Amino acid sequence: MKYLSPGLGALALALFVAPVAAKPIAFARGSTVMAEYGAGTMNEFQAFYAPRYWWSGGAGWTELMSEDGSLERDIVYLRGNLLAKRWNLPGAQANVFVWGGLGSATGSDFAGSTLARNVGFQVDYETRRVYSAFRTDLQESDRFSHRIDTLQLGIAPYEHDYDTLATWIVLQGRRYSNGLYDGTETALLLRLFKGGTWVEVGATTDGKLQAMAMFNF
Repeated sequence: MKYLSPGLGALALALFVAPVAAKPIAFARGSTVMAEYGAGTMNEFQAFYAPRYWWSGGAGWTELMSEDGSLERDIVYLRGNLLAKRWNLPGAQANVFVWGGLGSATGSDFAGSTLARNVGFQVDYETRRVYSAFRTDLQESDRFSHRIDTLQLGIAPYEHDYDTLATWIVLQGRRYSNGLYDGTETALLLRLFKGGTWVEVGATTDGKLQAMAMFNF
C-alpha cells in the first residue's frame, strides 16, 4: 500500500488480502473508476482521484428511471469522499465512508435543469470469506428527492490473495424512494476480482440484468 510505512508490514498484508469492494477511495495517489448498469432502474459512472488515503474527489453521472418508464432523472455532479473511520482487524477490515457533492440535473417531469445535491455514506465489513456492506445515497434538488439504499451480503467459496482471482456470490437488496421502484429490488450477483480490477454481473428477481465494474490504478 502506497501510504503505509515499512514498519506497518503486517497491517499492509492484512489490507492487501482483504476483498476489493466498491469504495470511493482505494489507495493514496491512486485513481478509481466505477460503473454500474441496472436495466430499467439506475445507471452510474464515477471517477475519483485520491491525493491521500483518507479522501478523494472527482465527478459522477447518475441516471434514474422509474419501474414503469414514466419518470427519468439525469444527474451530473462533482463530489468529495472521506474515509471517516477504518478498523484494521486480524484478517478483516471495516470502513465508514461519507461523501457530498453538487451538480446539475434534468428530468422528464420538469423543463430545463436544476441544481442537484448528492450526499451519502457507506459502512462495510470484509474478510477473505465474508463481505457485508450498507450504502445510502441521496440525490435531491428543489424538484425531486430520491434515496437509494443498498445492502450487500457476500460469501467466497475459497480464500484468496491480492494477486489471485477471487470469486464471490453476492445477494443484493436495494430500495428506491419516491416512485422509482415499488418494494425491494433483489439481485443475485457473481463477483470476480484480481488485484485492482473488480467486475460483477447477475440479475434481479424480475430478470433484469445487473452489472458493475471497478478499476483501481
